[in-house]
Amino acid sequence: MLRTFQALPTEARAREMTRRDYLWCALNLLLDEEERLDRLCPGCRAEAESGRCPVCGGPAGERHGEENPSFDWERFEALRRGAGAEGVGPE
Repeated sequence: MLRTFQALPTEARAREMTRRDYLWCALNLLLDEEERLDRLCPGCRAEAESGRCPVCGGPAGERHGEENPSFDWERFEALRRGAGAEGVGPE
């Protein structure tokens, strides 16, 4: 919600909001989206609701992480176990 209105949680306007205010905003954002979809023809509405990327048509929302080739898993595991960094990884 705060991202939509570009507000930080520490700002006075965000701190002054009640649960009721957040609920009102969320409901109106949903209604605005429904109104936007209602202006589309049935075919375009189905496409808009399909969860596809508007640029390439691929599935939206899926993220495929890439692996960092320089990531040192051995050092990571040692540090995670609480071992010191001495003697782990490249010299």
